[in-house]
Amino acid sequence: LFVVDHHNDNNNFNRLIQVFIYKFIKMAADGCPVLHVEILQKMNSTMVEKILIKEVGSFLQEKKNISVDSIIKDFPMSLLNDHIVHIRICELDSACNMKCVDISMTQPQYHIYQLESYGPSIEEMNEGEEDIAAASYWMLPATEFEDLWENLIYDTPIKEQLLKFVRTTLLFSDRGLNKNIISWNKVILLYGPPGTGKTSLCKALAQKLSIRLDSRYKYAQFVEINSHSLFSKWFSESGKLVQKMFGKIAELADDHALLVIVLIDEVESLTRARESSSKGLDPSDAVRVVNAVLTQLDQINKYPNVLIVTTSNISGTLDLAFVDRADIKQYVGLPSQAAIYQIYYSCIAELRRIGIILDSELLFTLQDLQCTNMILKEVTKLSLLLWEIAGQSVGFSGRTLRKIPFLAHALHADSPVVSSPRFLSAMQMAVLKQKEDKLQISVPDSC
Repeated sequence: LFVVDHHNDNNNFNRLIQVFIYKFIKMAADGCPVLHVEILQKMNSTMVEKILIKEVGSFLQEKKNISVDSIIKDFPMSLLNDHIVHIRICELDSACNMKCVDISMTQPQYHIYQLESYGPSIEEMNEGEEDIAAASYWMLPATEFEDLWENLIYDTPIKEQLLKFVRTTLLFSDRGLNKNIISWNKVILLYGPPGTGKTSLCKALAQKLSIRLDSRYKYAQFVEINSHSLFSKWFSESGKLVQKMFGKIAELADDHALLVIVLIDEVESLTRARESSSKGLDPSDAVRVVNAVLTQLDQINKYPNVLIVTTSNISGTLDLAFVDRADIKQYVGLPSQAAIYQIYYSCIAELRRIGIILDSELLFTLQDLQCTNMILKEVTKLSLLLWEIAGQSVGFSGRTLRKIPFLAHALHADSPVVSSPRFLSAMQMAVLKQKEDKLQISVPDSC
């Protein structure tokens, strides 16, 4: 097929062609990969799903090549403008790592959704002589969680792994797998330092599942349990409160058309090691609370439409029996320089969108910058400065990183609207000040 000569350019070209043909043949053998397409429908739109999918499909077919992990907001057709906020082109369900696809070479799977804007409702329980806020409930997809998934950046493919976990859970449930032979509990534990995005990832996952599983469940609900409230100051009541809370979840799960995602944030409040309790280091009631949590997790496991996600900042204090029940135990650490660059890049893109940064001076994505071998040229100067700032920010939590652009403008920008070079200079000063403040306070980064 190819004539290979000794010139590097031709060799590189031939290799690219071979890779392309290999991927094409593999795709044909495996079947067209599934491409997830999420369509946010306007609240006042009454267009039926079938017609909307047909119109979107025609629109995407005309575009031919489409970037994966992109969002489309501009539609030449007035019909789409009247009914759609945006179309999000998501990941491919395949091993191929393609950044651009021909829609005709994929199996588009369309997910149409509208956002709930009511906000959370509070579940109160009677504790002694007063009511406590035991949990918050959101109907999904929720306005508060929109775009959260796309803006969470990690060094490892945590998000993709969580989606695969849920996919396998549904597959095994559908096939009627005997859980006495192969067991799974539908429990996820995310642990790591404060401020690394564990709670945000749980909320984002709930939102994503409510969109992706739209053909399976009519509606979805996210329940955030207030673990601190459930650990009663009347110690003997704590176990009863845990049972009562999970009883409420079971009532929800009785509706098989409802997907229920339960978050227990800072789960160490409920599952501190029984070993510590038995040594008298914690109230004796802690043992009863741990036992109540374990029992309720076992009972709720029978519901195929319930997923439990938990987070912990102090993994060493968790009860081993609880840890053993978690199917996935994922460490979420502080972001690397590469991840920080991507976080800062997204912040600058947003500031450009709203007109705080006015110029459109070229700023490379991380992938494009790496392709330049980080060589300093006029065209890479701005991007390499951002890379340097990202390196200076290593050790900051994700929560702190997303405050840096705000602090840069608030403390170091000399006008409401700034240029990119001036803003990056302000960011560098904000990073240095953040480091100085941390040293003076002498506490770990968790702000």
